[in-house]
Amino acid sequence: MFSSRKTSLPNLARSATDSLLESLSRHPRRVLAGVAALLLGTGVTAFGIAPLAPDAALLPVQQITEELSIAPLTDAGMPLGTPMTLYRSETIRRDDTPQSLLQRLGVRDPQALNLLRSDAIARQLFEGRGGKLVSVDTDEHQQLLRLKVRWLPDDGRVFQRLVIERQGDALQSRIETAELTVQPRLASGVIHSSLFAATDAVDLPDSVAVQLAEMFSNDIDFRRDLRVGDRFAVVYESLEADGEPLRAGRVLSAEFVNNGHVHEGVWFEEPGLKGAYYGFDGQSSRKSFLGSPLEFTRVSSGYGMRFHPISGKQKPHLGVDYAAPTGTPVRTIGDGVVTFAGWQNGYGNTIEVQHRDNQLTKFAHLSRIDVRVGQKLAQGDFIGAVGSTGASTGPHLHFEFRVKGDPQDPLEIARHSENIPISPTARARFDAVASVMRQQLAAATTLQQASAD
Repeated sequence: MFSSRKTSLPNLARSATDSLLESLSRHPRRVLAGVAALLLGTGVTAFGIAPLAPDAALLPVQQITEELSIAPLTDAGMPLGTPMTLYRSETIRRDDTPQSLLQRLGVRDPQALNLLRSDAIARQLFEGRGGKLVSVDTDEHQQLLRLKVRWLPDDGRVFQRLVIERQGDALQSRIETAELTVQPRLASGVIHSSLFAATDAVDLPDSVAVQLAEMFSNDIDFRRDLRVGDRFAVVYESLEADGEPLRAGRVLSAEFVNNGHVHEGVWFEEPGLKGAYYGFDGQSSRKSFLGSPLEFTRVSSGYGMRFHPISGKQKPHLGVDYAAPTGTPVRTIGDGVVTFAGWQNGYGNTIEVQHRDNQLTKFAHLSRIDVRVGQKLAQGDFIGAVGSTGASTGPHLHFEFRVKGDPQDPLEIARHSENIPISPTARARFDAVASVMRQQLAAATTLQQASAD
């Protein structure tokens, strides 16, 4: 059987209080630590679960419309109404007129149109070849404030600048002449089909491509020796006017890897001598004879036996024919003296140049002759122009090389001609130039590899 004992609530409360007071008096530190732990745990729990803010999705949405007062807009701190200047550039086309050019430039100014039509200085804008870059400044009403255009008067190192500028209510024109600035440019490429296709692919100017071929013409036959995968790197001059490139200058250094063989060259000028290309090791790449009397062109008929184009019979061809347009400049391949300049039977207009060691070169079928008998020539001097005079079926240069009167293959003579060394006194300065050029060629190659990746 079960028995039970009833205790009143007040008695229980007094008993619990007495027990708590007795424990507190016996163990005050333990009791206080327990109370603190209890309060701290409760606070952390409350902090972790208490919501920070009401749920936004449950809040009522109310749309308010209010008018705002906006201050007048400003441009770079200038109030509205400040005059604006607009800038624009265009390239002159071959068929441009003053009206068509101004229209493309966004100029609506009868005064400017009249000036371009009537002013002798302003009309120079349309003279010569097209392709000039024209820059204009206009106001917000498309009225001309300033026009500038630059061009090269010749192949020198200066440029001309045409300036048309508004002064008060009138437009004034003037021509200025200034020096071109020279900046080095880097380029590199890979051969996939031809040299010119590769240089076009990297936007290398044609004049630089021609110089590149000239540099290595004694070592590489660019008509037969090129291989897919051959590569080149080049540093050349960019001639600029007010930061605008106008034309390419000289090749300063180049590297050409042909069929695994590395060919290098750096331009260097010794005091008192004509500049030339040398290898980076100091060995001269300048030879006593150039590889060709023309800049890079096509050999249309080589040295040896052939069917004559006029007689139709097989006979020896004692020279080399270079196909080129009439008027193409012809140069002497080595130092010498002019011994003949005039008409010579089937050769037509002909020039003969005597070199040392009883060596003679002949240039035939010329359209014109620019030298006289007895004139001294240096390697690379221009002497005439390609033509089709005498017994000729079309414009070309017939070129012969004779040693003691006996005909020789000009291409072989040039390939095996002796090198002209650099002088010992200029070696230290050359080494400094070569070091800089080698670094720039390495940078050009790196750019090409990065572009390929």
